[in-house]
Amino acid sequence: MKKILITVCIIILSYNLQAGRYAGDFMAIGSGVRALGMGGAYSAIADDGSAIYWNASGISQIKEIEFTLMRAFLYEGLAYYDNFNMCYPLPNEVTLGFNWTRLTIDDVPIYSESHLVGTNIDQRAAFEEFQLTAIPDGKFKSTDDLFQFAFSKHFKQTVDLGWFLFDLPIDYYLGANFKYIRRKMMGYIGDGTGFDFSFMAKTNLGILTDVEWLGDISWSLNLQDISNTTLTWDVESRHKDEILFNTKLGLAYFQPINSLDSKLILAFSKDFIYEKIDYFGLAWQYKNFTELRLGWYDQNFSTGIGIELYNIKLDYAFLTNNLGNTNRIGLGFKF
Repeated sequence: MKKILITVCIIILSYNLQAGRYAGDFMAIGSGVRALGMGGAYSAIADDGSAIYWNASGISQIKEIEFTLMRAFLYEGLAYYDNFNMCYPLPNEVTLGFNWTRLTIDDVPIYSESHLVGTNIDQRAAFEEFQLTAIPDGKFKSTDDLFQFAFSKHFKQTVDLGWFLFDLPIDYYLGANFKYIRRKMMGYIGDGTGFDFSFMAKTNLGILTDVEWLGDISWSLNLQDISNTTLTWDVESRHKDEILFNTKLGLAYFQPINSLDSKLILAFSKDFIYEKIDYFGLAWQYKNFTELRLGWYDQNFSTGIGIELYNIKLDYAFLTNNLGNTNRIGLGFKF
């Protein structure tokens, strides 16, 4: 099974170099543990460091310095997905963020088959020295790195709905991030830069509908790679890979359950790249101490749990995938 998975990865890597359209797909795996425990339906929540990827505007919800580390074991241990992010709140409702994500695939076999050059099918069938041994001629390590530098600003506004109605408070969040992408395999390097712009708005549904027990609702927009992001390889042809533009929409509802001292979160997100993938998430939060999560995306299921104590947060997520199930572990600190 592992050999099959390795072969699949080699095909994907080769296709990236030839077609040049899916070079940034490693980023679509997504950073963070909480976000993936909710199936990736996180764009309209985006209230921790992983928001730099999902919706950078959301990091201005963070009011303390925050560091987060994550490791994901992908495809039955074939690949590793690591993430580090830091968010630093500033005065005037501004927050700066940094995010680093790396996908690593070790020991990918190389079959050069140079000894077959100049032979024909009859020679390869008749002579043992020309037949394939399934023994690799070598191995290489593939790494994909994403560096993001984010900025977010929080605005507050009260909308006057008329003399016979009421004033509606709305929170707006604007964000952007600059990204540097670097891919390395078989001694070759491809790199490039890109830019994302994001927006989120939040208000109280109870005030809007005059039903006091209703909670907050938020909606979001994340425009990813709006600057025609390309990666240029250091080969003689200066081959370029294109990273496709993506629009990510999100909607989330936060319902307080006062009798249980808890909160229920329902979330939806949609990507408009390739086949327009839908993401659904559900979380139940108890006393800001623990959170249980469920998610559904692209015919896959996810679940997770988070525990926070003394400004230290431990997160775990489990995701199903056709290439093998994934485990994610995250550790966060607030100061």
